[in-house]
Amino acid sequence: MRKGSIAALLGLALIAGGVATAVALVPTWLPEDASQQAGRIAFTFWFVIAICIFIFAIVAAVMVYAVVKFRVREDDFEDGPPIHGHTGLEITWTIIPFVLVTSIAIVSAIVLSRNDAQAKDTLRVDVTAQQFEFTFSYPDAGNVTSPVLMLPKGRSVELYMRALDVIHSVFVPEFSVKEDIVPGLVTQLHVTPTRLGTFPLECTELCGLGHSLMRSQAVVMEPAAFNSWLKKQEKGAAPSTTTSTTSTTSSTTPISPAQAGLMVFNQNGCSACHTLSAANATGKVGPDLDNLVSYARTAKQPLESFVHQSIVDPDAYIQPGYSKGVMPTNFGQVLTKEQLDHLVTFLVQSAQKSGNK
Repeated sequence: MRKGSIAALLGLALIAGGVATAVALVPTWLPEDASQQAGRIAFTFWFVIAICIFIFAIVAAVMVYAVVKFRVREDDFEDGPPIHGHTGLEITWTIIPFVLVTSIAIVSAIVLSRNDAQAKDTLRVDVTAQQFEFTFSYPDAGNVTSPVLMLPKGRSVELYMRALDVIHSVFVPEFSVKEDIVPGLVTQLHVTPTRLGTFPLECTELCGLGHSLMRSQAVVMEPAAFNSWLKKQEKGAAPSTTTSTTSTTSSTTPISPAQAGLMVFNQNGCSACHTLSAANATGKVGPDLDNLVSYARTAKQPLESFVHQSIVDPDAYIQPGYSKGVMPTNFGQVLTKEQLDHLVTFLVQSAQKSGNK
């Protein structure tokens, strides 16, 4: 090949590579890294992109050069000259892709291995997902629960995740790690936050009508601030939901069944789907629970039995304007008898107080 042709090919390759590089670098394709795992994943991403740009530049240059250089005349209908394979060229274009693909596999394996590795002082967080809410529990701190994922900066964290109804998924874009939560299994996700801030946490598995509402936040704090928050949560944790009368010497103040029912309501994600003034809930997926009295009257059932049936068998009566199969049908198994009774008591009393006579 003549020097002029080589120079033309190199020029075309540089132009194609420059355009591809600009497309890769100018827009902000990825969120700013906020975890060790995100940094490693971003490295793998850009490593693969660099290889793709290199290959694209060569292929684009050869294609453009061939179209321009070997273009036939409009009146030329002759067959092209016969050519034979080039053994050296074939070996070259087999070895180069093999080396590139192998290097990608090696880098990816190293990143996956390091991202899954746990430190000695790993913080465990239990994640419960159900339509349409996440609950985060800290077993090392007396099972303190929070609707927001609170994390200390720089500490290895392992999420142990379970679903109560359908498949969900946890994803924080700035952490760059995601894991599905499958009913009947406990899946795990490892992350080490490296940047302070509040980041969106969302379900990325279509889980029902209220999927778009299944969002929370991940808050990364300084370790000292996190420990302080954890201690405050332990001290301010709600007392037991027992309704039995305690001794006058007991340090735990009993709470009413309605108060216990409010706790059950909040802990099981009911506020994500329903409106209820007594719980400051404004969900729009399911019926307005402030109207339970009128619903029971329409269904021609006593209020208490109607509420109980609506929880354990939600498809038995469907309020006009709503659809079957939206509310989970397993609350009768998920909730204990005591929790179910408390929830029914809370909803009945709240409905009666709402003025729907």
